Amino acid sequence: MKDKYKEWISYIARDIKPPYIHNMVNQYNLNEDEVVMVLSKLYDRPVTIKGNYVYDDNEIYYEDISGTWVNYEYDSNRIYYEDSDGYWIIKEYDINGKVIYFEDSDGYIEDNR
Repeated sequence: MKDKYKEWISYIARDIKPPYIHNMVNQYNLNEDEVVMVLSKLYDRPVTIKGNYVYDDNEIYYEDISGTWVNYEYDSNRIYYEDSDGYWIIKEYDINGKVIYFEDSDGYIEDNR
């Protein structure tokens, strides 16, 4: 891949805001392969797109035609959720997979660490 093209993909990955796919297509006129390249750069790992979903090993992002989107982060469990309405959840798990910490954007906190 040529250096200027790599720089362009990197620029878009730094610049783009959700809803990612919608904005990449409408603002930058990217094709599907380029969208995958930008998302892989954005998430710093290879991703695939299936319909409205973006995956690495897990579902990490979803958006629909209305602009609604959801972003997920994982370690061995889902540890972060954020959506287009501004709602978010953070979770921590113990070694047995039990939730030991929960916090959300509404101010609810449960700490069993």
